[in-house]
Amino acid sequence: MLWTLLLVVAGIVVIRRFGAGVLAAVLAAVWLAGVAGLWQRHQAGQALLPSDLWVPAAGLAALAAGYAALIGRLRSRARARQPVGSGVAAARPRGRAEPPAPPPVSQAGSAPAGEVAPADPTQPLSDAELDRYARHIVLREIGGAGQRRLRASRVLVVGAGGLGAPVLMYLAAAGVGRITVADDDTVGLSNLQRQVIFSTADIDRPKVQAAAEALNRLNPHVGVTALARRIGTGDADLVAGHDLVIDGTDSFASRQAINAACVAAGVPLLAGSIAQWEGQVALYDPARGAPCLACVFPEPPAPGLALSCAEAGVVGALPGVVGSLMALEAIKELAGIPQNGTGAGLRGRMLILDGLWGDTRTVSLPRRPGCPVCGAEDTST
Repeated sequence: MLWTLLLVVAGIVVIRRFGAGVLAAVLAAVWLAGVAGLWQRHQAGQALLPSDLWVPAAGLAALAAGYAALIGRLRSRARARQPVGSGVAAARPRGRAEPPAPPPVSQAGSAPAGEVAPADPTQPLSDAELDRYARHIVLREIGGAGQRRLRASRVLVVGAGGLGAPVLMYLAAAGVGRITVADDDTVGLSNLQRQVIFSTADIDRPKVQAAAEALNRLNPHVGVTALARRIGTGDADLVAGHDLVIDGTDSFASRQAINAACVAAGVPLLAGSIAQWEGQVALYDPARGAPCLACVFPEPPAPGLALSCAEAGVVGALPGVVGSLMALEAIKELAGIPQNGTGAGLRGRMLILDGLWGDTRTVSLPRRPGCPVCGAEDTST
Protein backbone atom coordinates (compact mmCIF):
# COMPACT_ATOMS: atom_id res chain seq x y z
CA MET A 1 0.00 0.00 0.00
CA LEU A 2 2.83 2.37 0.89
CA TRP A 3 4.62 1.65 -2.38
CA THR A 4 1.44 2.35 -4.34
CA LEU A 5 1.01 5.71 -2.60
CA LEU A 6 4.64 6.63 -3.23
CA LEU A 7 4.30 5.77 -6.94
CA VAL A 8 1.17 7.91 -7.28
CA VAL A 9 2.91 10.86 -5.62
CA ALA A 10 5.95 10.37 -7.86
CA GLY A 11 3.70 10.33 -10.94
CA ILE A 12 2.02 13.60 -9.90
CA VAL A 13 5.42 15.23 -9.37
CA VAL A 14 6.65 14.09 -12.81
CA ILE A 15 3.49 15.42 -14.54
CA ARG A 16 3.73 18.80 -12.84
CA ARG A 17 7.44 19.21 -13.45
CA PHE A 18 8.00 17.56 -16.83
CA GLY A 19 4.52 16.98 -18.32
CA ALA A 20 2.36 13.99 -19.19
CA GLY A 21 4.57 13.07 -22.14
CA VAL A 22 7.60 12.36 -19.95
CA LEU A 23 5.47 10.33 -17.54
CA ALA A 24 4.08 8.32 -20.46
CA ALA A 25 7.63 7.57 -21.67
CA VAL A 26 8.76 6.48 -18.19
CA LEU A 27 5.71 4.26 -17.68
CA ALA A 28 6.17 2.75 -21.15
CA ALA A 29 9.80 1.91 -20.33
CA VAL A 30 8.76 0.34 -17.04
CA TRP A 31 6.03 -1.64 -18.80
CA LEU A 32 8.45 -2.92 -21.45
CA ALA A 33 10.89 -3.99 -18.74
CA GLY A 34 8.08 -5.78 -16.92
CA VAL A 35 6.97 -7.56 -20.09
CA ALA A 36 10.56 -8.67 -20.76
CA GLY A 37 10.81 -10.03 -17.21
CA LEU A 38 7.54 -11.91 -17.49
CA TRP A 39 8.65 -13.43 -20.78
CA GLN A 40 11.92 -14.67 -19.26
CA ARG A 41 10.00 -16.27 -16.40
CA HIS A 42 7.62 -17.86 -18.88
CA GLN A 43 10.56 -19.31 -20.82
CA ALA A 44 11.94 -20.69 -17.59
CA GLY A 45 8.61 -22.41 -16.86
CA GLN A 46 7.76 -20.24 -13.86
CA ALA A 47 4.09 -19.43 -13.14
CA LEU A 48 2.72 -15.90 -13.04
CA LEU A 49 1.95 -14.40 -9.64
CA PRO A 50 -0.86 -12.05 -8.54
CA SER A 51 1.79 -9.42 -7.89
CA ASP A 52 2.59 -9.41 -11.62
CA LEU A 53 -0.60 -7.42 -12.25
CA TRP A 54 1.51 -4.28 -11.97
CA VAL A 55 2.74 -4.91 -15.54
CA PRO A 56 -0.64 -4.42 -17.35
CA ALA A 57 -1.43 -1.65 -14.85
CA ALA A 58 1.72 0.19 -15.90
CA GLY A 59 0.76 -0.28 -19.55
CA LEU A 60 -2.70 1.19 -19.00
CA ALA A 61 -1.22 4.10 -17.07
CA ALA A 62 1.21 4.76 -19.95
CA LEU A 63 -1.69 4.83 -22.42
CA ALA A 64 -3.63 7.27 -20.24
CA ALA A 65 -0.65 9.57 -19.82
CA GLY A 66 0.09 9.42 -23.54
CA TYR A 67 -3.50 10.33 -24.39
CA ALA A 68 -3.37 13.28 -21.98
CA ALA A 69 -0.11 14.44 -23.56
CA LEU A 70 -1.61 14.19 -27.07
CA ILE A 71 -4.68 16.25 -26.13
CA GLY A 72 -2.45 18.88 -24.51
CA ARG A 73 -0.29 19.11 -27.62
CA LEU A 74 -3.34 19.44 -29.87
CA ARG A 75 -4.65 22.28 -27.73
CA SER A 76 -1.31 24.06 -27.85
CA ARG A 77 -1.07 23.62 -31.62
CA ALA A 78 -4.60 24.90 -32.17
CA ARG A 79 -3.87 28.04 -30.17
CA ALA A 80 -0.46 28.56 -31.77
CA ARG A 81 -1.95 28.50 -35.29
CA GLN A 82 -4.37 31.35 -34.57
CA PRO A 83 -3.51 34.63 -36.31
CA VAL A 84 -2.09 37.43 -34.19
CA GLY A 85 -4.84 39.54 -32.70
CA SER A 86 -7.51 36.88 -33.09
CA GLY A 87 -7.99 36.66 -29.35
CA VAL A 88 -7.22 34.04 -26.76
CA ALA A 89 -9.74 31.53 -25.52
CA ALA A 90 -10.51 31.88 -21.83
CA ALA A 91 -8.90 29.21 -19.68
CA ARG A 92 -11.33 26.66 -18.34
CA PRO A 93 -11.21 26.05 -14.58
CA ARG A 94 -10.25 22.63 -13.34
CA GLY A 95 -13.05 20.09 -13.49
CA ARG A 96 -15.80 19.84 -16.10
CA ALA A 97 -17.00 23.17 -17.37
CA GLU A 98 -20.69 23.82 -17.69
CA PRO A 99 -21.74 23.79 -21.38
CA PRO A 100 -23.02 27.07 -22.78
CA ALA A 101 -26.77 27.52 -22.75
CA PRO A 102 -28.40 26.61 -26.08
CA PRO A 103 -29.11 29.73 -28.15
CA PRO A 104 -32.76 30.38 -28.98
CA VAL A 105 -33.91 29.03 -32.32
CA SER A 106 -34.12 31.71 -34.97
CA GLN A 107 -37.30 31.92 -37.03
CA ALA A 108 -37.30 33.43 -40.52
CA GLY A 109 -39.76 33.90 -43.28
CA SER A 110 -37.73 34.40 -46.44
CA ALA A 111 -34.18 34.92 -45.19
CA PRO A 112 -32.22 34.05 -42.10
CA ALA A 113 -32.71 37.48 -40.54
CA GLY A 114 -32.00 37.80 -36.85
CA GLU A 115 -30.03 34.57 -36.77
CA VAL A 116 -28.40 33.76 -33.46
CA ALA A 117 -24.65 33.75 -34.13
CA PRO A 118 -22.65 30.75 -32.86
CA ALA A 119 -19.05 30.95 -31.67
CA ASP A 120 -17.01 33.52 -33.56
CA PRO A 121 -15.15 31.57 -36.29
CA THR A 122 -12.21 34.01 -36.13
CA GLN A 123 -11.52 33.09 -32.50
CA PRO A 124 -9.49 30.11 -31.30
CA LEU A 125 -11.27 26.88 -30.55
CA SER A 126 -12.31 26.89 -26.90
CA ASP A 127 -11.36 24.10 -24.51
CA ALA A 128 -14.91 22.76 -24.74
CA GLU A 129 -14.70 22.69 -28.56
CA LEU A 130 -11.28 21.06 -28.50
CA ASP A 131 -12.70 18.28 -26.31
CA ARG A 132 -15.87 17.96 -28.39
CA TYR A 133 -14.07 17.75 -31.75
CA ALA A 134 -10.93 15.91 -30.58
CA ARG A 135 -11.57 12.93 -32.87
CA HIS A 136 -11.74 15.28 -35.85
CA ILE A 137 -8.66 17.24 -34.90
CA VAL A 138 -6.43 14.16 -34.69
CA LEU A 139 -7.34 13.25 -38.28
CA ARG A 140 -4.59 14.60 -40.52
CA GLU A 141 -7.14 15.28 -43.28
CA ILE A 142 -9.11 17.64 -40.99
CA GLY A 143 -6.96 18.81 -38.09
CA GLY A 144 -7.43 22.13 -36.35
CA ALA A 145 -7.54 24.08 -39.62
CA GLY A 146 -10.28 21.89 -41.07
CA GLN A 147 -12.31 22.10 -37.87
CA ARG A 148 -12.16 25.89 -37.99
CA ARG A 149 -13.33 25.73 -41.60
CA LEU A 150 -16.30 23.68 -40.50
CA ARG A 151 -17.09 26.21 -37.79
CA ALA A 152 -16.95 29.06 -40.33
CA SER A 153 -19.25 27.26 -42.81
CA ARG A 154 -22.89 28.00 -43.60
CA VAL A 155 -25.07 25.15 -44.87
CA LEU A 156 -28.67 25.19 -46.11
CA VAL A 157 -30.45 21.86 -45.59
CA VAL A 158 -33.69 21.62 -47.56
CA GLY A 159 -35.99 18.98 -46.15
CA ALA A 160 -35.98 17.81 -42.53
CA GLY A 161 -37.31 14.33 -43.33
CA GLY A 162 -35.70 10.94 -43.69
CA LEU A 163 -32.51 12.22 -45.34
CA GLY A 164 -32.46 15.60 -43.65
CA ALA A 165 -32.61 14.11 -40.14
CA PRO A 166 -29.22 12.33 -40.15
CA VAL A 167 -27.66 15.11 -42.23
CA LEU A 168 -28.69 17.75 -39.70
CA MET A 169 -27.62 15.72 -36.69
CA TYR A 170 -24.19 14.81 -38.04
CA LEU A 171 -23.44 18.30 -39.35
CA ALA A 172 -24.37 19.83 -36.01
CA ALA A 173 -22.32 17.21 -34.16
CA ALA A 174 -19.38 17.89 -36.50
CA GLY A 175 -19.41 21.59 -35.61
CA VAL A 176 -20.70 23.22 -38.82
CA GLY A 177 -21.10 26.77 -37.55
CA ARG A 178 -24.38 27.89 -39.11
CA ILE A 179 -27.15 25.62 -40.33
CA THR A 180 -30.36 26.77 -42.02
CA VAL A 181 -33.09 24.14 -42.22
CA ALA A 182 -36.06 24.65 -44.56
CA ASP A 183 -39.23 22.54 -44.57
CA ASP A 184 -42.94 23.41 -44.61
CA ASP A 185 -44.18 20.10 -43.19
CA THR A 186 -45.19 18.98 -39.71
CA VAL A 187 -44.18 15.81 -37.89
CA GLY A 188 -46.50 12.86 -38.45
CA LEU A 189 -46.65 9.50 -36.71
CA SER A 190 -45.57 7.67 -39.88
CA ASN A 191 -42.41 9.82 -40.01
CA LEU A 192 -41.01 8.32 -36.82
CA GLN A 193 -40.16 5.02 -38.52
CA ARG A 194 -37.15 6.68 -40.18
CA GLN A 195 -36.89 10.39 -39.21
CA VAL A 196 -34.85 9.83 -36.08
CA ILE A 197 -34.41 13.48 -35.17
CA PHE A 198 -38.04 13.57 -33.96
CA SER A 199 -39.85 11.85 -31.10
CA THR A 200 -43.47 11.01 -30.37
CA ALA A 201 -43.80 14.28 -28.44
CA ASP A 202 -43.04 16.20 -31.67
CA ILE A 203 -46.11 14.94 -33.58
CA ASP A 204 -48.02 17.82 -35.23
CA ARG A 205 -45.16 20.27 -34.57
CA PRO A 206 -43.39 22.06 -37.45
CA LYS A 207 -40.45 19.93 -38.47
CA VAL A 208 -38.04 22.85 -38.64
CA GLN A 209 -38.88 23.95 -35.09
CA ALA A 210 -38.50 20.47 -33.60
CA ALA A 211 -35.32 19.81 -35.61
CA ALA A 212 -33.72 23.13 -34.64
CA GLU A 213 -34.38 22.52 -30.96
CA ALA A 214 -32.86 19.04 -31.24
CA LEU A 215 -29.73 20.47 -32.89
CA ASN A 216 -29.31 23.10 -30.18
CA ARG A 217 -29.53 20.38 -27.56
CA LEU A 218 -26.98 18.32 -29.45
CA ASN A 219 -24.43 21.12 -29.93
CA PRO A 220 -24.93 24.59 -28.44
CA HIS A 221 -21.92 25.89 -30.39
CA VAL A 222 -23.94 25.76 -33.63
CA GLY A 223 -26.29 28.50 -34.82
CA VAL A 224 -29.56 27.23 -36.32
CA THR A 225 -32.09 29.11 -38.45
CA ALA A 226 -35.52 27.56 -39.08
CA LEU A 227 -37.37 28.34 -42.32
CA ALA A 228 -40.91 26.94 -42.27
CA ARG A 229 -41.33 27.07 -46.03
CA ARG A 230 -40.11 25.57 -49.29
CA ILE A 231 -37.11 26.71 -51.33
CA GLY A 232 -37.83 27.72 -54.93
CA THR A 233 -36.18 29.15 -58.01
CA GLY A 234 -36.51 32.68 -56.65
CA ASP A 235 -34.35 31.96 -53.61
CA ALA A 236 -30.97 32.51 -55.28
CA ASP A 237 -30.13 35.32 -52.85
CA LEU A 238 -30.88 33.10 -49.87
CA VAL A 239 -28.82 30.26 -51.35
CA ALA A 240 -25.91 32.63 -52.08
CA GLY A 241 -25.51 33.23 -48.35
CA HIS A 242 -24.42 29.62 -47.85
CA ASP A 243 -21.37 27.58 -48.78
CA LEU A 244 -23.31 24.41 -49.57
CA VAL A 245 -26.92 23.38 -50.13
CA ILE A 246 -28.06 19.87 -49.21
CA ASP A 247 -31.27 18.63 -50.81
CA GLY A 248 -33.18 15.89 -49.03
CA THR A 249 -36.59 16.53 -50.60
CA ASP A 250 -38.67 13.80 -52.25
CA SER A 251 -40.32 15.74 -55.08
CA PHE A 252 -38.88 16.12 -58.58
CA ALA A 253 -40.32 19.62 -58.89
CA SER A 254 -38.72 20.68 -55.61
CA ARG A 255 -35.37 19.24 -56.63
CA GLN A 256 -35.39 21.08 -59.94
CA ALA A 257 -36.33 24.36 -58.26
CA ILE A 258 -33.56 23.99 -55.68
CA ASN A 259 -31.10 23.10 -58.44
CA ALA A 260 -32.03 26.22 -60.42
CA ALA A 261 -31.50 28.43 -57.36
CA CYS A 262 -28.09 26.84 -56.70
CA VAL A 263 -26.98 27.29 -60.30
CA ALA A 264 -28.03 30.95 -60.24
CA ALA A 265 -26.14 31.50 -56.97
CA GLY A 266 -23.07 29.47 -57.97
CA VAL A 267 -23.35 27.32 -54.83
CA PRO A 268 -22.68 23.54 -54.86
CA LEU A 269 -25.70 21.27 -54.42
CA LEU A 270 -25.35 17.95 -52.60
CA ALA A 271 -28.45 15.92 -53.39
CA GLY A 272 -29.64 12.51 -52.27
CA SER A 273 -32.69 10.38 -52.92
CA ILE A 274 -34.07 7.07 -51.66
CA ALA A 275 -36.75 4.56 -52.60
CA GLN A 276 -37.55 1.17 -51.07
CA TRP A 277 -34.03 -0.33 -50.65
CA GLU A 278 -31.98 1.95 -52.91
CA GLY A 279 -30.40 5.35 -52.60
CA GLN A 280 -28.06 7.71 -54.44
CA VAL A 281 -25.89 10.72 -53.61
CA ALA A 282 -24.21 13.22 -55.95
CA LEU A 283 -22.59 16.66 -55.80
CA TYR A 284 -23.77 19.02 -58.55
CA ASP A 285 -21.59 22.08 -59.16
CA PRO A 286 -21.60 23.58 -62.69
CA ALA A 287 -19.73 26.68 -61.48
CA ARG A 288 -16.70 24.41 -60.99
CA GLY A 289 -17.03 22.16 -64.01
CA ALA A 290 -19.45 19.54 -62.74
CA PRO A 291 -22.97 19.02 -64.12
CA CYS A 292 -26.11 20.38 -62.53
CA LEU A 293 -29.01 18.15 -61.58
CA ALA A 294 -30.88 19.08 -64.77
CA CYS A 295 -27.95 17.76 -66.84
CA VAL A 296 -28.56 14.30 -65.41
CA PHE A 297 -32.34 14.44 -64.99
CA PRO A 298 -33.62 16.86 -67.66
CA GLU A 299 -37.20 15.56 -67.63
CA PRO A 300 -39.52 14.42 -64.84
CA PRO A 301 -40.02 10.67 -64.65
CA ALA A 302 -43.05 9.18 -66.33
CA PRO A 303 -46.16 8.82 -64.12
CA GLY A 304 -45.87 5.75 -61.94
CA LEU A 305 -42.16 5.26 -62.64
CA ALA A 306 -40.78 7.08 -59.59
CA LEU A 307 -43.15 6.55 -56.69
CA SER A 308 -42.85 8.46 -53.44
CA CYS A 309 -41.85 6.73 -50.20
CA ALA A 310 -45.48 6.85 -49.09
CA GLU A 311 -46.51 4.93 -52.23
CA ALA A 312 -43.56 2.54 -52.68
CA GLY A 313 -42.34 2.24 -49.09
CA VAL A 314 -38.83 2.56 -47.71
CA VAL A 315 -36.89 0.50 -45.19
CA GLY A 316 -36.37 2.62 -42.07
CA ALA A 317 -32.58 2.35 -41.87
CA LEU A 318 -31.97 3.35 -45.51
CA PRO A 319 -32.39 7.13 -44.98
CA GLY A 320 -29.93 6.87 -42.11
CA VAL A 321 -27.31 5.21 -44.32
CA VAL A 322 -27.77 7.54 -47.30
CA GLY A 323 -28.17 10.62 -45.10
CA SER A 324 -24.95 9.73 -43.29
CA LEU A 325 -23.17 9.44 -46.64
CA MET A 326 -24.47 12.90 -47.52
CA ALA A 327 -23.21 14.28 -44.20
CA LEU A 328 -19.82 12.65 -44.81
CA GLU A 329 -19.54 14.23 -48.26
CA ALA A 330 -20.60 17.61 -46.84
CA ILE A 331 -17.93 17.46 -44.13
CA LYS A 332 -15.25 16.60 -46.71
CA GLU A 333 -16.37 19.43 -48.97
CA LEU A 334 -16.57 22.04 -46.21
CA ALA A 335 -13.24 21.01 -44.68
CA GLY A 336 -11.55 21.35 -48.10
CA ILE A 337 -10.44 17.72 -48.32
CA PRO A 338 -11.06 17.25 -52.10
CA GLN A 339 -9.42 20.61 -52.77
CA ASN A 340 -6.20 19.83 -50.87
CA GLY A 341 -5.87 16.39 -52.44
CA THR A 342 -6.11 14.30 -49.28
CA GLY A 343 -9.36 12.68 -50.44
CA ALA A 344 -11.97 12.71 -53.20
CA GLY A 345 -15.54 13.98 -53.15
CA LEU A 346 -18.56 13.28 -55.33
CA ARG A 347 -18.34 16.39 -57.50
CA GLY A 348 -19.41 15.15 -60.93
CA ARG A 349 -19.99 11.62 -59.65
CA MET A 350 -22.93 9.67 -58.24
CA LEU A 351 -22.73 7.01 -55.56
CA ILE A 352 -25.50 4.41 -55.86
CA LEU A 353 -26.40 2.10 -52.97
CA ASP A 354 -28.41 -1.11 -53.22
CA GLY A 355 -29.26 -1.89 -49.63
CA LEU A 356 -31.15 -5.07 -50.42
CA TRP A 357 -28.11 -6.76 -51.98
CA GLY A 358 -25.39 -4.84 -50.11
CA ASP A 359 -23.89 -3.35 -53.26
CA THR A 360 -22.47 0.10 -54.04
CA ARG A 361 -21.08 1.60 -57.22
CA THR A 362 -20.02 5.02 -58.48
CA VAL A 363 -20.71 6.46 -61.93
CA SER A 364 -19.36 9.60 -63.61
CA LEU A 365 -21.81 12.37 -64.50
CA PRO A 366 -20.87 14.46 -67.54
CA ARG A 367 -22.32 17.88 -68.26
CA ARG A 368 -25.04 18.01 -70.87
CA PRO A 369 -24.34 20.45 -73.71
CA GLY A 370 -27.15 22.93 -74.10
CA CYS A 371 -28.61 22.31 -70.65
CA PRO A 372 -31.24 25.04 -70.24
CA VAL A 373 -30.35 25.48 -66.57
CA CYS A 374 -26.55 25.56 -66.54
CA GLY A 375 -25.59 25.44 -70.23
CA ALA A 376 -24.51 29.07 -70.29
CA GLU A 377 -22.46 28.78 -67.11
CA ASP A 378 -18.74 29.51 -67.39
CA THR A 379 -16.81 26.38 -66.40
CA SER A 380 -13.38 28.02 -66.47
CA THR A 381 -13.52 29.08 -62.83
